[in-house]
Amino acid sequence: MQNRNVPKATLQRYPVYLKALRKLQKNGVERIMSKELSSFVDIEPTTIRRDFSFLGNLGKQGYGYDVDKLIEIFNSQLGVDFDEKIILVGAGNLGRALMNYNKWDYVVGEIACAFDVDPAKCGTQFGVEVYPMSELDTKIPEGCRIAILTISHDVQETVDKLVQCGINGIVDFTHQHFLVPKGVVIKSIDVVSSIQELVFITNSLETKTQK
Repeated sequence: MQNRNVPKATLQRYPVYLKALRKLQKNGVERIMSKELSSFVDIEPTTIRRDFSFLGNLGKQGYGYDVDKLIEIFNSQLGVDFDEKIILVGAGNLGRALMNYNKWDYVVGEIACAFDVDPAKCGTQFGVEVYPMSELDTKIPEGCRIAILTISHDVQETVDKLVQCGINGIVDFTHQHFLVPKGVVIKSIDVVSSIQELVFITNSLETKTQK
């Protein structure tokens, strides 16, 4: 990637582009204009062109973007590897739902295995092997960097173990506060806050229409 500070909003759109591009590739599309890609991702063509400019001079006027080249650049320069081996910690209701889905449209990889402290939840679920939490250090896939956390107890202790095993990215569904060392990234998923935000926005829209 070029040595420029990429805005956070742009980084959040990159996975959206990649998902669309891989679907296009799967359907045999070789090149695409920003206007055409816009219809797939619901993002303005000018925004797409600006976002892609952070990756270099990728498109040609009148020709568009080479789909294969774009995907290659996303994979190499952005470090987005669709063979990423992800682990899941917590095989309860939410964890099982994620294992059952486990289809990321070849964008980020797959849940390679899961871990839980409850022996009753260990075994194979939805094609994913669930191991006892005590076997984390021996069963974690080699080179694994990303963990999805869906537990409700002993969160800090679990996070510490994950970091010791080389995890440096955590998708957090716990809604609990925990600490991580520098270099470890946390992406918190808070459904309740998202709903509250939507309620606030819809209330604001209704207030405007009533004026």
